Amino acid sequence: MEETVGLAAVTVLGVLEQAYFSLQVIYSRRKYSVSPPATSGPPEFERVFRAQANCSEYFPIFIVVLWTSGVFFSQGLSSVCGLLYLHARLRYFRGYSQSAQGRLAPLYFSAQVLWALIGFSSLGIFFTFCRVYLNLDLLHGLCCALNLI
Repeated sequence: MEETVGLAAVTVLGVLEQAYFSLQVIYSRRKYSVSPPATSGPPEFERVFRAQANCSEYFPIFIVVLWTSGVFFSQGLSSVCGLLYLHARLRYFRGYSQSAQGRLAPLYFSAQVLWALIGFSSLGIFFTFCRVYLNLDLLHGLCCALNLI
């Protein structure tokens, strides 16, 4: 269990972040008098609503690649990437809440971090598959070739 504490901590922070985004939509509904189930209203409300919806749409993808990367590649590196992703999503939410343009830089950064986690996940699964099913320790061979061991 101790081996996954970093991933678990980032996951809980991510859940708390999602809860914060949801609360911001509730506050925005009250502020701009937009009653559920309506999803349209003043632009200020719609930006908050869309920012929360966009973050929620990507959250399952983030959690899956965070854990896959952490289990099969590197817990430490994956946890750091997870924290960077959550920070970028918070900046995205705040930026989008202010203006549609304010979302762009954090959106691009969070996408890059997500792609890095996807890459780490893929490499980790590939190396593990080769080691377990083909009896080839490619990672060890690569480290030896680079004089890292």
